[in-house]
Amino acid sequence: MNARRPGLPLDNERLAERLEEIADLLEAQDANPFRVGAYRRASDTVRRLPRPASELLEHRGIEALTSLRGIGASLARTIEELAHTDHLALLDRLRGDTGSVDVFETVPGLGRELARRIHETLGIESLAELEVAAYDGRLARVPAIGRGRLRAVRESLAGRFRRRPGVPVARQHRPADDEPPVAEILDVDREYREKSARGELPRTTPRRFNPGQAAWLPVLHAVRGKRHYTALFSNTARAHELGTTRDWVVIYRDDRDGGGQWTVVTESRGSLRGERVVRGRERECGELLRETKLTPSS
Repeated sequence: MNARRPGLPLDNERLAERLEEIADLLEAQDANPFRVGAYRRASDTVRRLPRPASELLEHRGIEALTSLRGIGASLARTIEELAHTDHLALLDRLRGDTGSVDVFETVPGLGRELARRIHETLGIESLAELEVAAYDGRLARVPAIGRGRLRAVRESLAGRFRRRPGVPVARQHRPADDEPPVAEILDVDREYREKSARGELPRTTPRRFNPGQAAWLPVLHAVRGKRHYTALFSNTARAHELGTTRDWVVIYRDDRDGGGQWTVVTESRGSLRGERVVRGRERECGELLRETKLTPSS
């Protein structure tokens, strides 16, 4: 079989294989069976399409997929990103990898250091999220991203996704009023660390920073109301450098109603020293802690 040339869309068979891998990993990690089934059905649907999914997307956009039985907007965006980039942040997470910096570095004009800065500043992981950030003003606020570089990123990603510049992928950035409460995020962090300490969670084998290929990284899939979360210890270069791979917990929301990413750490300074806090939302964590202390125990 001939190897796929970089820059070419994935064919339907390889797309279906990626969706099957997601389903297999979710099932192995005790995720919701309905979610596992959704990816298996999507794999079957893509495999049976009479035309390449990339062609359908090019001519009719996301609606070409959402009109198919069993494929909603979230799955359609997943298929679009896989078809045009052969990369998906969700698949990286399920494998225990966080290769966002490597992916961003493939965009012309973004070197290693700038790709790392974008990932750490904006907390984004995929090329689709990078494209949204290039249009909603967030990327422009990253140091060293001037007008010329911003334009180059937009044009490059438009080419990757086979669309005209100025027509970004469906916006995935959460509106402010859809931000989950810090109490909920901290509760997922608590459940993850407690179950991890008791050895109750399935473990994945990260490909990055794991020369011995040990299955060391616990994975939690949790549901709070309609929100679905995945939690893992951080497996980034920075976490390994600082020795915090067993402290920093990265929590992702990935469901049909929204997405997001938060890092929970043990605060090392200030009034919250020693407390678990959500990075970027320390003030809310402090307010929650004060409310908890003021509330009489029942």
